[in-house]
Amino acid sequence: MNTYRVLIIEDHPLITEAYKKAFLKVDSKNPELDFNISTANNCDSAYSIIKEASKQQGLDIVFLDIKLPPSENGIILSGEDLGVKILELLPNTKIIVSTTFNDNYRINSIFKSLNPEGFLIKNDLDPKELVLAIESIVDGKPYYSKSVIELMRKQTANDFLIDAIDRKLLYELSRGTKMSQLPEIIPLSISALEKRKRVLKEMFNLADKDDRDLFRIAEEKGFI
Repeated sequence: MNTYRVLIIEDHPLITEAYKKAFLKVDSKNPELDFNISTANNCDSAYSIIKEASKQQGLDIVFLDIKLPPSENGIILSGEDLGVKILELLPNTKIIVSTTFNDNYRINSIFKSLNPEGFLIKNDLDPKELVLAIESIVDGKPYYSKSVIELMRKQTANDFLIDAIDRKLLYELSRGTKMSQLPEIIPLSISALEKRKRVLKEMFNLADKDDRDLFRIAEEKGFI
């Protein structure tokens, strides 16, 4: 019997249960498969499990929600940051991203930072698709839901990518942190941080707008 160690990171209990049922369905169709499932509903508990797994037998599959509350220390801002930690600590783990975000910029950014084996848009999901996704990943094949495939086809020609520093900058400013305080939190000079903020406004076509518009668009697109 092949046993897969699975971590579901999701803050909505009903969705977590839907994932569990999908794994049970795959299990029932394939007697040779067995899934040992753990769950986490926030960044801190998920990171604790990931660190512990890296010291032991590891994880085979992680279902990763992107929109999660930040960790208490403000270092891990979202599921995307957790995904980066998984790549660092558990490089052989297969990541299945599951998110409500359906913006091609955001999806492009997640692909570049995590390169997940699976990518699902929650609005596409039904029990049948979840089972197909799990079966594909177990079989060593990538699985992307239909909305992801369509958005990838429409992907912008420019090399749009917001990195971890950009997201940290947006997060701190949206919380009311002043630019003068940022070098104590982010290891860059004020001039370098101002340049990043200016570039972000240009990316979002907000060059003539104030910071509140930047935070609003960044939050809509799922970057903060």
